[in-house]
Amino acid sequence: MRCKETAFSGLRLERIRASDQFDGHAFVNANRAGPGLKGNPLPILGEYFFSKNQRMPPGPLPLVRPHEVWRAPVQSGLRVTWLGHSTVLLELDGYRVLTDPVFGPRASPLSFAGPKRFHPVPAELDELPELDAVVLSHDHYDHLCRETMERLAGKTMPIVTSLGVGARLEAMGVAPERIHELDWGEHVDLRGMRVTATPSQHFSGRSANDRNRTLWSSWVIRTDHHKVFFSGDTGLTDLFRDIGREHGPFDLVMLEIGAFHESWADIHLGPANALEAFDMLGGGTLLPVHWGTFNLAMHAWDDPGSTIARLADERGARVLTPRLGQVFEPAHVERFDPWWREVGA
Repeated sequence: MRCKETAFSGLRLERIRASDQFDGHAFVNANRAGPGLKGNPLPILGEYFFSKNQRMPPGPLPLVRPHEVWRAPVQSGLRVTWLGHSTVLLELDGYRVLTDPVFGPRASPLSFAGPKRFHPVPAELDELPELDAVVLSHDHYDHLCRETMERLAGKTMPIVTSLGVGARLEAMGVAPERIHELDWGEHVDLRGMRVTATPSQHFSGRSANDRNRTLWSSWVIRTDHHKVFFSGDTGLTDLFRDIGREHGPFDLVMLEIGAFHESWADIHLGPANALEAFDMLGGGTLLPVHWGTFNLAMHAWDDPGSTIARLADERGARVLTPRLGQVFEPAHVERFDPWWREVGA
C-alpha cells in the first residue's frame, strides 16, 4: 500500500489495517458508496462544455477585512470567520481553530492550471491570530493545500486530521509529533478542547493511483461551553442522525453546499441535502461552506448560496450566510443579507 508522497509503515500502517473503514485495499464508506457518477456520463460532459451557467463571478466579490474585530474580545464565547471555501476560523471559549486551510491561489497540484480563486483571502495566513489547532478533513486539493501546509510547517500548533493523511503532512514538512491522525469515533484532547473524528461519505486521493488510500471525516469540536460540527466533504448519510444523538446539540453546524450535482449526490450534499443533514444533526444554526471560492462544478458560482437561502426561508431554518471575512458571533446574529446579489450589479 503506497501513498504518492510517502509510504505507509509502522504504527500508521497498523492503524490503517485495523480500521473498520479499511477493506484490506482501500478506505470505504459505511454504505460502500463510491465516487463514481450516477447514470450516463455523456449528458454531464455536455453540460460541462455547453452549459450557459455563469460559473465565474461577473465582478469582484465583497470582502471584509477581519483584523480589527479579531483584536476585540469575544462576547458570547463563540465567534466565527468564514475565510472562503471550507476555511473557517473558529474562536471557542479562548481556543482558536482553523478548518481546512487553503490560502494558495489554486485548488490544484499545478501552479499554472486548475481551479483559481474567485477572490483574495480576506486575511493572509501570517495575519491570523495565534492558532491552537488546525482541523484537516481529508486530502483533496481544495482542502489540503501544499503551499499552505508548507507554511504551517514552521508553526507549532497541532494538526488533527483523518487516518493516513499524516503521511502527506510529513512529506510537506510538518513534524510528526504535531500530527494527530484519527479514525472515526476517535478523539484527541488539546489542553481542554476535544476534537472528535466522525463519519462522512466521500472519497480521497491526490492522483490517479492513490484513490481512497487515506480516510475522510467530519468533525466535532467541543469545549466546556460550546460544540461545533464541521462536515468536511460528504454526501447525505443516515450516520448524521447518530452523530446528532451522540454529540449534539451543536451551537454551530458547518455543512458543505457547493461543487454539487445530482449525479454526485453520494459524495456532495448540495443545498437541499445540506438542510436534510442539518435536520438529522439536530438543527440549530447552519453556516454553509465549500462554495463561493473555486469553480469546481457545473452550477453557477452563486447557485449554492442563493438556493440554500431560498430553501431556508421556505423551511424556517436558521442559516447564516456572512460575507467573506465577516466576523460574527452566532448568538448575536439573526441573518445576513444576500451579498452575492451585489456582485456585478
